[in-house]
Amino acid sequence: MARFIVGITGASGSIYGARLTEELLKQKDEVYLIITDNGRRVLEFELDINFQSWLDRLNRLYGGLNLCDIKDMFSSVASGSFRTEGMVIAPCSMGSLAKISNGVTDNLLIRAADVIIKEKRKLILVPRETPFSSIHLRNMLVLSDLGATILPPMPAFYNKPKAIDEIVDNTVGRVLTSLRVDNTLYKEWDGVG
Repeated sequence: MARFIVGITGASGSIYGARLTEELLKQKDEVYLIITDNGRRVLEFELDINFQSWLDRLNRLYGGLNLCDIKDMFSSVASGSFRTEGMVIAPCSMGSLAKISNGVTDNLLIRAADVIIKEKRKLILVPRETPFSSIHLRNMLVLSDLGATILPPMPAFYNKPKAIDEIVDNTVGRVLTSLRVDNTLYKEWDGVG
């Protein structure tokens, strides 16, 4: 059983973080979920669900889900001694990305990402904004130079998606592959047109 940290911010696209969390739990991995206040609001609005009911359903079906309080800087994920195979923030708002790139650790989500960077572990950010400003791009470059993977949710169309879920699965599958987690969520290009 592997351990992962999943962060969900208030950017649009909470379906990515929700789907990723579910896929990791399906594989019997342990997930430490950190969600911002606006992340909860956006998740409930975009997915038309109750946050607590969603958590209860995931724990009932799979177990292994640990909700971390965004304000709890004494949480285990705030320490470099907490071993994890990686952290993904999906979606990652530009505000959270800016705080991470500048070391402004004012909540548990940013602190956990800061720890992942300092410990040289896998950090994947799924940024949600368009178009990117020069400030956004600079912050992404800083994080990329520090070893973070910047993985914007850009759909592939060679697999001829028919539904939003297929587009979401493509991105989540790429995130899982980047974490070295086997999955069948997306079809790799095989050179056949």
